[in-house]
Formats: sequence, structure tokens, C-alpha cells
Amino acid sequence: MTVHDPESGAEDLRADVYRLLALTLAAPPGADLLSLLGGLTGDATPLGRAFDDLATRARTTDPRAAEREFNALFIGVVQGELVPYASYYRTGFLTDRPLSALRADLQALGLERAPDVSEPEDHIAALCDVMAVLIREGADPTVQRHMLDSHLTPWAGRFFQDLEKAEMAGLYRPVGTIGRLFLEIEQEALNRQIDDRQIDQLEGADA
Repeated sequence: MTVHDPESGAEDLRADVYRLLALTLAAPPGADLLSLLGGLTGDATPLGRAFDDLATRARTTDPRAAEREFNALFIGVVQGELVPYASYYRTGFLTDRPLSALRADLQALGLERAPDVSEPEDHIAALCDVMAVLIREGADPTVQRHMLDSHLTPWAGRFFQDLEKAEMAGLYRPVGTIGRLFLEIEQEALNRQIDDRQIDQLEGADA
């Protein structure tokens, strides 16, 4: 799988990156996911180089080591090195106001947590998965932008920066880089989509 800078790619690529982040951050990567990560190849952009770094690390990481790292980073005996929830990053508490606001938006979109999922909806993996679904289903760019601005932009960049610097991060260090760079690109790409659509609407009205 070759990964290019999403700014110059298609909608499917945006969804693929979100989905890859979701899979990597939801649970310890098993052999299949590690194999997928190990097959990634990037281009010459900073984001592409981060994918190359992730692929290199994945090829030298076995599932048991990946599980130990995941648990140290996100679970721990009492708490992992990082707490990957919007509410915690934004208020210092779990299941706080950001989660309530997210649930209201998800309900309006007709999305709900799967019955077999115990994690609150403001987990970073769940939010990345929501964005992937919205892109796959062709949601209006203004809806995508609202979800990004309301539920990812206020905190996810800081989370990914913390992941890049985390003491226990090995395999996951480039995951932090990918998430940080990708979100920066996403904001610019969605702005451009919305601007282009507004121009098309104005030109259509003048025709």
C-alpha cells in the first residue's frame, strides 16, 4: 500500500488514513495489522516519511511487543502514559461535557456506538472512525468540518504530539507524527473543499 499526502489525493485516501489511525489506536495491533503497517510506503512529504518510519518499525515488532507497548501507553495498571479521550484532554475529567456534545452530534447524524464497544465515543480511535465513515458516505464537507472543528481540532493535535514524545512509544511514535500532520492537512483540505463549493454555487447562481 502506497500512501501519498492526502492534500493531493482522493477522498478514499482521507478515509483510509482515518481508518488506519482508528485501527492502530483502538486495540493492540495483531499480526495482520502489523503486516499491513509493514507494507506501507510513503512519498517524499513529511507525512509520507512518517508512514515509511511506521512501516519499518512494524516490520521489526511482534504482536506481543506491540501489546506491551499499547498497554503501557494507553491502559497501564491504573492509567496509561496517555489518556486518549477528548473529555480528559479538554477538561481534565473523563465523560465530561465534550462527550455529551459529541453524543448529541452523533445522534443527529444517526450514528451510535456499536453494542460490543465499551469505550466512550470520545476515544481518539472512535473519533477517527467516525470521520472515516462520514467521508466514505459522502457527508457534506461542512458536516465533516463541524465534526473536525468541534471534536478533534481542540485536542487531538496535542494528543498526537504527546504520543510522539511518549517515553514508552516505539512503534507508536510515528503514529503520533502521522496523526499530527494529517490533521493539519485535513483542516486545509476541508477549507478548500468548502471554498470551492461556495464558488461553484455562486457561479451557478450567476449562470
